[in-house]
Amino acid sequence: MGAARHDRLLSLLPLLAAATWGPCFSEGLRSPQRRWPVPYRRFDYRPKTDPYCQARYTFCPTGSAIPLMKEEDVIEVYRLQAPVWEFKYGDLLGHLKIMHDAVGFKSSLTGKNYTMEWYELFQLGNCTFPHLRPGMDAPFWCNQGAACFYEGIDDAHWKENGTLVLMTTISGAMFNEMAKWVKYDNETGIYYETWTVQASPNNQSIVWFDSYECSKFILRTYQKLADLGAVFRKIQTNYTSIILFSGEPIYLGNETSIFGPGGNKTLAAAIRDFYYPFKPHRTVREFFVDLLKIIDRVILNHQFYLFYNLEYWFLPMKFPYLKIIYEEVPLPVGSKTSFGV
Repeated sequence: MGAARHDRLLSLLPLLAAATWGPCFSEGLRSPQRRWPVPYRRFDYRPKTDPYCQARYTFCPTGSAIPLMKEEDVIEVYRLQAPVWEFKYGDLLGHLKIMHDAVGFKSSLTGKNYTMEWYELFQLGNCTFPHLRPGMDAPFWCNQGAACFYEGIDDAHWKENGTLVLMTTISGAMFNEMAKWVKYDNETGIYYETWTVQASPNNQSIVWFDSYECSKFILRTYQKLADLGAVFRKIQTNYTSIILFSGEPIYLGNETSIFGPGGNKTLAAAIRDFYYPFKPHRTVREFFVDLLKIIDRVILNHQFYLFYNLEYWFLPMKFPYLKIIYEEVPLPVGSKTSFGV
């Protein structure tokens, strides 16, 4: 049971094909005009994690508090990028351009260097799919993400299959202001969102939902540094996005309205059935049986249930269903009005 709770990377693989059966929705259930993309919800505080949620690899094992730098210090800022799970699979996921992003700092006064990143507390699979626990009607999510700051930069990890490159220099005073922003950002943005959801592959396509993962934290950090006065070198910066393609999403409700005493039992059962094939698999046969179910439900029946901002949405899926892209996002310029959130 323990391993099944925390080693769920393989449960992501079927998504390279897609996801599930559900009831037909009439036009009358379509939500009124909404703001797209749906704004990511921020919270007043970070709740404690449930003991049921377990990680095979401890989150931020060598983490430390962000130090207070001397204002006159000159600090180098580095772009860090490597394939997801590079420490275990090497460049395997790098071939699919599934990359993890971080940022590095080096103090000129002390010579010390540091790494800062944002990632899942309980690994990617747990942030993408829930657990269906016996005796619980609602799917159970272990989907928190958080910032991790620690001393040192593992040069070999970032250089061997990825990127370690100087981007800019900042003062100690700018670093300290950034640290205050990181505290705010980390305490209010607490849930990992794997998916970007948009209407089509077209560059001008409507984005229904934006992801909230490691690269978005790095982009927000760069923007904050730019707002504080940092000027970035002219280098190309690409990032990974995992995109689902769908027609206009249909709002379904939250956990209480769907799974509570007065909830919609038919809808609740459909959502649970949808997530069932994404469970951790104990045998190869079980994996392929569920893969066929996922292909049937997502590609042939054009259906997907999304959990976003603690609410459920129905996605009427359409071609090409899912795509992993690795595209350039230009480095930012400063904005006096932006707080980088």
